[in-house]
Amino acid sequence: MTLSEYLTSLKGKKIAVLGYGISNRPLVKLLAEAGLDVTVRDKGTLPEIPGVRSVSGEGYLDALTEDVVFRTPGLRPDRIPLKEGAVLTSEMEAFFALCPCPILAVTGSDGKTTTTTLISELLKASGKKVWLGGNIGHPLLSEVESIAAEDAAVLELSSFQLMTIHGRASTAVVTNVRPNHLDWHTGLEEYAEAKKHVFLGQQPGDLLVLNADDPGSLACREAAPGRVRLFSRRTPQPDGAWFDGETVYYLGKPLMKRSEIRLPGLHNVENLMAALCAVGEQVGEEVCRKVASEFAGVEHRLEPVRTLNGVEFINDSIASSPSRTVAGLRALMDRSLVLIAGGYDKHIPYDELGAVIKENVRVLVLCGATAPKIKAAVCAAPGPGPEILEEGDFAAAVRTAAKAARPGEIVLLSPASASFDLFKNFEERGERFKELVRSL
Repeated sequence: MTLSEYLTSLKGKKIAVLGYGISNRPLVKLLAEAGLDVTVRDKGTLPEIPGVRSVSGEGYLDALTEDVVFRTPGLRPDRIPLKEGAVLTSEMEAFFALCPCPILAVTGSDGKTTTTTLISELLKASGKKVWLGGNIGHPLLSEVESIAAEDAAVLELSSFQLMTIHGRASTAVVTNVRPNHLDWHTGLEEYAEAKKHVFLGQQPGDLLVLNADDPGSLACREAAPGRVRLFSRRTPQPDGAWFDGETVYYLGKPLMKRSEIRLPGLHNVENLMAALCAVGEQVGEEVCRKVASEFAGVEHRLEPVRTLNGVEFINDSIASSPSRTVAGLRALMDRSLVLIAGGYDKHIPYDELGAVIKENVRVLVLCGATAPKIKAAVCAAPGPGPEILEEGDFAAAVRTAAKAARPGEIVLLSPASASFDLFKNFEERGERFKELVRSL
């Protein structure tokens, strides 16, 4: 089905778009320009939107009588009071149905943005035209008519998006499945089941890439409709990728030394191996080596900001879960650290993080709702711990960390928590950190 045919199929139906955020704004414009009957509903205040009706405020879901309802990713599908016979969909689900080229989809608790970006860079370096979307890039539905069959769509997908997606990704990656977003999901079981939607629509010849070292990822193997390829830092994978501590092997042969990979940290070796398993055969070994040696990373992921008076400041605002912060700390374990942590509470356990902080951090600066949980986890872990300083706001935490740091040390923002207590998202938090650091 083409986009034009899809829009024609919606004529005569009442359409609701729930939420007027980044992913839905191009959708609303597309639907309105097609002359469709559209109502935008949002809890927040809405601007005047040409060609559409709007419902806003606390009762924005009241009297939801539309025939087709496009869900914003952050709204649970079971909270939407659909009328009988109504169709619930999303911008991303419509894209899956209409995309004319192969879709490569990546999900996971950690590492999905870097893995998605690496896959995109590998394909581009091999001469492929790539459309990057999902949680990164930009919404692709309105551009679907420009996508050719020989192109590639590379998507990063969250558990929120996957709750209602049942399309086909010819290549799917599950980097890991660890406790996350438990403030939104009913529990870890629902969260893990949502992740499986990235591959359940596959066919026998399609490819699923899994992390052999992660029980949650590896458990997906039993439900895989197609081929499975594994990556590991612990065991050889003759049909996948593995790392022996010095060398990355791919399809049973040595590919590159760890020293040739520009990205820091063992977690990024895992991300690279996941990308290799997804498209390595397609792009060739030389392209794999070239991209690995040149790719410096994605903004807000162990991003160097500046060095001041011998102190290096690093922005890892993407670390919105304890496991992400653990990975960042281990990537920098050869350096003395001052860590800034804390933020919005997603109801995730911090036990493992407490022990790793004691191993790697000299000074811990805490702020935000999760500060007491992180402090308790550190204090409960065995052995001597870091100096713990607490601040009431983010700016004060950054200043306190800078003051506590010694020449040769790193001040690391790696919150182990979501940003929603103070910021719209982790990008805004990271930008604020960089702004504060540059003003020191």
